[in-house]
Amino acid sequence: MAAAAKSVEEEVAALRGRFAAGRTRGAEWRAAQLRGLLRMAAEAEAEVCRALHADLAKPSTESYVHEIALVKSSCEFALKNLKKWMKPQKVHASLMTFPSTARVTAEPLGVVLVISAWNYPFLLSIDPIIGAIAAGNAVVLKPSEVAPATSSLLAELLPRYVDSTCIKVVEGGVTETTALLEQKWDKIFYTGNGKIGRIVMASAAKHLTPVVLELGGKCPVVVDSNVNLHVTAKRIAAGKWGCNNGQACISPDFIITTKSFAPKLLEALEKVLEKFYGKDPLRSSDLSRIVNSNHFNRLKRLMDDESVSDKIVFGGQRSEHLLKIAPTIFMDVPLDSVIMKEEIFGPLLPIITVDKIHESLALINSMTKPLAAYLFTKDSKLQEQYVAAISAGGMLVNDTAVHLTNQYLPFGGVGESGMGAYHGSFSFEAFSHKKAVLVRGFACEAAARYPPYSMAKLKILRGVLKGNLGAMIQAILGFPRGK
Repeated sequence: MAAAAKSVEEEVAALRGRFAAGRTRGAEWRAAQLRGLLRMAAEAEAEVCRALHADLAKPSTESYVHEIALVKSSCEFALKNLKKWMKPQKVHASLMTFPSTARVTAEPLGVVLVISAWNYPFLLSIDPIIGAIAAGNAVVLKPSEVAPATSSLLAELLPRYVDSTCIKVVEGGVTETTALLEQKWDKIFYTGNGKIGRIVMASAAKHLTPVVLELGGKCPVVVDSNVNLHVTAKRIAAGKWGCNNGQACISPDFIITTKSFAPKLLEALEKVLEKFYGKDPLRSSDLSRIVNSNHFNRLKRLMDDESVSDKIVFGGQRSEHLLKIAPTIFMDVPLDSVIMKEEIFGPLLPIITVDKIHESLALINSMTKPLAAYLFTKDSKLQEQYVAAISAGGMLVNDTAVHLTNQYLPFGGVGESGMGAYHGSFSFEAFSHKKAVLVRGFACEAAARYPPYSMAKLKILRGVLKGNLGAMIQAILGFPRGK
């Protein structure tokens, strides 16, 4: 532990020196690193896909569409907008400071730490780094040890494509992460669960370090009875099982629909899932495996809980040898069961029924705020009510998960699903400080602002603060003179 801490401390000190020397601040350096990441995503596509398959048996289509392509998109968007983001923004100057100019300048925070997650280990490592680099920071990446193949690959690839004197990778487990968290950072960006998020935040608080926490939660899907049933079933299945077999922070966690519509929805989901993954989904190469035996056993305990085990209406097959669990649907599990109290993060999907669809709003609001909330409906009034009533990190109507592909939308949580946001310009802002700059000349001295104070000076100042033009002219002309 002591050796790891000393090594990390030395690395951080070296990065601080390079940042202080201004190495990361120039637009040319930032753009060069972003182009390097873009080349890496293109040239190392096959290697990344192999690593993701080794860690998660992730299908190559998901690896490309959900990770590699999104990294490329983020790089291209940042390169296209970098100069605009870096350009100081002129703002109105106040008459109180006439004559003057005012602007807001984005400056890099310094040396930042990115702690990544195992479920999308390439995307969730590189995407935050894109924002950190665009903003002009030096970066340390700690990839997840739970995805060892991707972690090792990142440690090998990044020095080949970016400036390794300013962008470092630190591999390891709890010891190395603990050593990293003991250092003073200018920002920490963490993706993972709330338990570790609290540890990260507590460590950051010792140094008053700001944090972005990308966590998770129980993402609800409300399904109205007026929907296109087949399209709805496909989009729910794609967002749940087509996203790493449910091991995604924005995957649908449970469905709410009416008692009368639930059988139709279940039938549609069954048909879609059989078409997607066949009659024996455990043998399907299009379904990711569970990341490790610990998570497999956690999901197994949720399935075997005596309060819900008899509620399985579809699926339920599992293989510990293959570390695979089939898409599994439950009907009307108790709301106080474990599966409804904690984030599932796997291929299990409960359906909760209500008498009227509007009852779903109160049910969702009785839980912690989710990272994403989904609604399927043709009713514009219900849509408006849902958007207004539900607090969530993000919201999507008539689809799941795809909102994170829009670079113009912030991606982040609220409440227990996280704090802070990134993607597009929001990534740049997450790793920047907005510095206020006011520049004045030496003319137009307002005598009224200086001691010795007098009633005449106060009268002018009162008028200025109220926006009285006459008082402002008096102040600019230096009245009251000689006092």
